[in-house]
Amino acid sequence: MALEPTVEGISSMDLQDLTESSLPIFKVERVQLQFSVSSDFVAAQVANNVLILALSTGRILRIDLDSPGDIDDIDLPKRPQDVGLIRHMFLDPSASHLIITTTSGENYYLHTQSRQPKVLSRLKGVRIETIAWNPSLPTASTREILVGATDGNVYEVYIEPSNEFYRREEKYLKAVYKLPEGPITGLWVEVISDKPDGRLVVLSTATRLFHFAGRVGRPGQEGAGSIFSKLFEIETPAIHEVAPDSKPVPSALAVSPDPPNGFSAEGDESERSYAWLSAQGVLYGKLRTSAASPSQGSSTFNNSRMLYRQKIPAFENASGRKKPTLDPIAGILLTQWHLLSFLEGRIVATQRLDEKIVYDQVVLEPGEKLLCLLSDQKKNTFWLFTTQEIYEIVVTEEDRDVWKVMLAAQKFDRASRYARSPAQKDAVATASGDYLIKKQQFLQAASVYGKSSRSFEQVALTFIDHGEQDALRRYLLTKVSTYKKTHVMQRIMVASWLVEIFMSKLNTLDDTITTKAQLTEGTNTAETRDELGAIRKEFQEFVNKYKTDLDRKTTYDIISSHGREQELLAYATAIDDSNFVLSYWIQRDRWEESLDVLRKQNEPEMFYRYSSVLMTHVATDLVDILMRHSDLNPRKLIPALLNYNQDGSIPLSKNQAARYLNFCINQLQSTDPAIHNTLISVYASHPSPSESALISYLSAQSLNAKPLYDTDFAFRLCIQHSRVQSAVHIYSSMGEFSSAVDLALKHNEIDLASSVADRPTHTDTALRKRLWLAVAKKVISQQDTGSIKTALDFMKRCDLLRIEDLIPFFPDFVVIDDFKEEICLALESYSRSIAALDSEMDASTATAESIKKDIKRLDGRYAIVEPGERCRVCQLPLLSRQFFVFPSCQHGFHSDCLGRKVLEGSGRTVRGRIRELQASIARGGRREREARELDALVAQQCILCGDYAIKQIEEPFVSEADDNDEWAI
Repeated sequence: MALEPTVEGISSMDLQDLTESSLPIFKVERVQLQFSVSSDFVAAQVANNVLILALSTGRILRIDLDSPGDIDDIDLPKRPQDVGLIRHMFLDPSASHLIITTTSGENYYLHTQSRQPKVLSRLKGVRIETIAWNPSLPTASTREILVGATDGNVYEVYIEPSNEFYRREEKYLKAVYKLPEGPITGLWVEVISDKPDGRLVVLSTATRLFHFAGRVGRPGQEGAGSIFSKLFEIETPAIHEVAPDSKPVPSALAVSPDPPNGFSAEGDESERSYAWLSAQGVLYGKLRTSAASPSQGSSTFNNSRMLYRQKIPAFENASGRKKPTLDPIAGILLTQWHLLSFLEGRIVATQRLDEKIVYDQVVLEPGEKLLCLLSDQKKNTFWLFTTQEIYEIVVTEEDRDVWKVMLAAQKFDRASRYARSPAQKDAVATASGDYLIKKQQFLQAASVYGKSSRSFEQVALTFIDHGEQDALRRYLLTKVSTYKKTHVMQRIMVASWLVEIFMSKLNTLDDTITTKAQLTEGTNTAETRDELGAIRKEFQEFVNKYKTDLDRKTTYDIISSHGREQELLAYATAIDDSNFVLSYWIQRDRWEESLDVLRKQNEPEMFYRYSSVLMTHVATDLVDILMRHSDLNPRKLIPALLNYNQDGSIPLSKNQAARYLNFCINQLQSTDPAIHNTLISVYASHPSPSESALISYLSAQSLNAKPLYDTDFAFRLCIQHSRVQSAVHIYSSMGEFSSAVDLALKHNEIDLASSVADRPTHTDTALRKRLWLAVAKKVISQQDTGSIKTALDFMKRCDLLRIEDLIPFFPDFVVIDDFKEEICLALESYSRSIAALDSEMDASTATAESIKKDIKRLDGRYAIVEPGERCRVCQLPLLSRQFFVFPSCQHGFHSDCLGRKVLEGSGRTVRGRIRELQASIARGGRREREARELDALVAQQCILCGDYAIKQIEEPFVSEADDNDEWAI
């Protein structure tokens, strides 16, 4: 279809403005060789960036275009006079194999790694016109290839290079097909993708085009025999035939090169385009290799198009006059999207999609003759050769205008695929949306419009006017995804509108299901429920994706106005509004769901806010959660714990408030008095008569230097709830033993009072005795007759009590004759104690007398100092100055020498005291007393016989002051 002046409201001028590049798609450039060539070109080939030129002198030049300076100069084995001029050359797509044919029917083979052409003796006399290379190349050999000759024969040949002199290059040669009408002008072989042994063969002559598709044979060994014979014998070809022309016209078969990205121009990797040049013009279409079917060839030809010669305008000379007759097309090439034709010395490029001529340029001067048109199948390059010049047809962004053609043909998906710039994509989307609106396909139009720049108001009103709420929803969903993050206002408004549309849709579906109204034809309640579920899921996906674009208050208001609680919950969950979600589940007594929400929380305020109600209903699970959050402030949970504790029916062993408080105290090492006081309150206020838990806690706290609870508060609670044992324990822990005993006795807790009376330390015997007397008085007062047995029992429980201590507590009328024996025993005990004291006094007197005698003997001790006696430290005469002599060992020392040694060997305290005394004596203090103390410290023991000598064991034998040489041997 030709491009109309407008395409769905977009003018062709606007489309032209959307073209990105200003460079022409096609440009013919003359190639300048880096060397001079004195002879004319007679043949040429290009493949895989390798250029091969055949000269009239018989030379062959092989040029690597990646390194043009690297040229192989090759000569045929025989001179042109003997074998004729080179007529044609055939190069496989990988540039590995080259076949050369001459005018005299000689054929040669040249491998890419060789510079010596080999004669193909079995092909001698065969005038090769075209070759179909094996699609499995590159390989070391050519494998099975088809050769088309000028006599109408098609040969299959297998060429394998060999260095053996007597071995032929061709492993076999077989004629597999014969056409009577003349030369084979084109051959092409392709593998059918779904069959490894499937082949598609296209064969052309001047008037007929053949399409074979089928299986080839499988010889026992590769190269052992023909594989195409079976195909040509069994398969019936599809044939396209044209009427012969009165005069010979060029004929050729062209196939599009390999697509750069692995896919063909239409996006199918299994398709390749072909073009057949005949007298009528150029027939072109797609070669489908995805599957082989009997009608594949016919379908290929039926879907092909003919570009007649008349559609290409005649050449105009400088004066604007056209030639009266049309010259035939001399050669053709296929690019990915265009057909290149050579006629009348010019190159004409035709867009194959719409047959529009996009390039028409004169290339050759009058008198110049076309040698050949070639394409590099691998590298997508295109070449034009004359006998003396080389031209490259440079292709730049060939698919730049494909989107326009697809758009004009209303192939919007393909147009969008090939549109490059945002403006181009927008033009495609706009035109596609307009087209779909006209077709009443509103949902599809919504998706497309959402990606276009069509006025938001216009599109929205279009859907509203047609009552297409679903289409409007889809449009808004698509539109909001196209807004940038910086378009905050637009995103919020569109997202909020979408919430309103979702709610209206959900209400409509609910009403349909609830009222069971008359449904439209083809629907039922089950389908409506399915649609309701789908819309809910779509809404959840929407809020999860665009939750940051929704204003919280506005969204809550919209959903609440429609009474959609489930959607409120979905939105709150999406935005992580745990406060709302938790409140929602709690209001409905859905405790498991509430706990699931709470488990995911890290915000302490959530726990403080909802702990009271959750402690009432799911205390155990809540405490499990609380114990996993050590970052909570337990003080803020006290109201919830106390509220829970009001239920007195819960056993203390299962009391979750006590459990959590004990966790805080024992595991978290809480020192907050409020926590400890709350635990005491829980224990004290519990209706259980047992005080073991409270006593256990108080006992543990008594190990601390200072209890962490408020003792006054704890005592008041214990008194208020009649927890006597605990109150007594508190008094005891405070050291108020008298008050503790009095309290215990006040409540007739004799055993408790007795245990408290024994708690004072044994050094404070007066207090213990006083406490025990108070207990004894209480016990005796409870006896009606003042039981003597009771008094005697208390005497046994406390070693401080005597019978005489208890007698005053008995009533006056009690007769003591009943316990006269016990009194006598007590008196005898006193007598024994007095006797023991007398013995101790006698022993003390004897010891004192012995000490006096020892003192007298000490006064008579002496030591004899000889005139030549020397100091044991300095070795100077001892009598030269003040000295000390130890009578027990007869060692003598100068006072200062002894003092110095004592200072060196004494501890820090002694050294300090010695220096202090020396300084005080030097200042003229109380000399006599301080001198005696100093002498006592210095002369306490001999430094050679006492502790000082023992400490010298750790000192080295040779000191730093000694001369080491004196000890040399």
